[in-house]
Amino acid sequence: MATPTTTKRKPVFVKVDQLKPGTNGHTLTVKVVSSKPVKTVTTRGGRSSVLAARPSRIAECLVGDETGTIIFTARNEQVDHMNAGATVILRNAKIDMFKGSMRLAVDKWGRIEPTDPAKFEVKEDNNLSLVEYELVNVVEE
Repeated sequence: MATPTTTKRKPVFVKVDQLKPGTNGHTLTVKVVSSKPVKTVTTRGGRSSVLAARPSRIAECLVGDETGTIIFTARNEQVDHMNAGATVILRNAKIDMFKGSMRLAVDKWGRIEPTDPAKFEVKEDNNLSLVEYELVNVVEE
């Protein structure tokens, strides 16, 4: 029996101003405007005492393109790619909600790729993370 072949879909690049709450699977090219470490959390691995404590690094990075900016939450080795001025491609990124505002994140199903410096200027006066959303429950009749 022949195994079905999966064809790779070409990524559809989106712009920062197209991001909406609760969406995922985004591919976008962004410039890192700033990056600041938030905290380093030490987690104990499993029940075995052999495993050493593994620090978990988190940084909040302001990233953007010519349409706007958004806060990107970088975790662990992702932090190393997110230096101010760097241009990266975020693949399979998702929108997390944090205190009513949008944050961009890449989990284990996505990846961050350093790329050539972008030719665009970041539009810093349109920060999507400053827009507060309210959760509204829709009751269907």
